[in-house]
Amino acid sequence: MNASEKALDYFHQGFNCAQSVFAAFAEQTGLSESEALRFSSAFGAGLGRMRGTCGAFAGLCMVAGFCQGNLSGDPAEKERIFALTRTLAEDFKREFGTLSCRELLHMDEEMEASARPSERTRAYYDARPCERCVAFCAARAQELLKSN
Repeated sequence: MNASEKALDYFHQGFNCAQSVFAAFAEQTGLSESEALRFSSAFGAGLGRMRGTCGAFAGLCMVAGFCQGNLSGDPAEKERIFALTRTLAEDFKREFGTLSCRELLHMDEEMEASARPSERTRAYYDARPCERCVAFCAARAQELLKSN
């Protein structure tokens, strides 16, 4: 199973988009599956279902941080990971048009008053680009790990 398939498998099990991407790389990052799932759990649905930055992209950024994140306060180290994140963001926006979960889902501001996740039905999957976002971010994360 490749990384995109593994990430989609997590997503179809009901894990959020960030968990699905990040947990697909638990072994490579030295985490257990449960640690990776727990660590990334708050980043789904645009951070806690507030529909901000796409959770799949957040999962990709967690892998990017593992690969090239700074280990000191040195500005040059921070610049390296920030530059990589910006490159990844441009790639994502080129593919999907936005980083915003709300915009990806074509939602207006008033629609998400609750933190309660939506029921996962065929209609849920058909109406959202989430599967494509998860697969795209997992593939990019796999490329990062191979080049690291």
